[in-house]
Amino acid sequence: MFAPTSAAAYSKVGVETHIASADPHQLILMLFDGALLSINSAAIALENRDVATKVKHIGKAVEIITFGLKASLDGNVGGELPGRLATLYDYMCSRLVHANANNTPAPLIEVAGLLRDLREAWAGIASTNTDKTYPTGKLEA
Repeated sequence: MFAPTSAAAYSKVGVETHIASADPHQLILMLFDGALLSINSAAIALENRDVATKVKHIGKAVEIITFGLKASLDGNVGGELPGRLATLYDYMCSRLVHANANNTPAPLIEVAGLLRDLREAWAGIASTNTDKTYPTGKLEA
């Protein structure tokens, strides 16, 4: 039987392997999934009145949105879209902070819905994008 730390280490290796083999498009999907998982975990912690866990998961979601999704935007392509997405990501983070400060689930539900919609749209791009190269080094939104 594996100890909890052994199972966590094994899981981490699996995630790291998946990240190493993922293309840029898949990495963005993984960021969406990670943010959604963190928000769901925060909602459960909020419901259970587990403040420390709620704070941890909301903080992780904010980091994924800010340093993952927003940082991956390339303002040199896509016209107005990168700027609009950056504004939306900022809004999401402010709503998450509001949920954290006020112990209210409504902003968590709102942000999760926005992220699901964006994830679905991003996943739809995969089937239409036959050119898997990203010459700028940044991910195109």
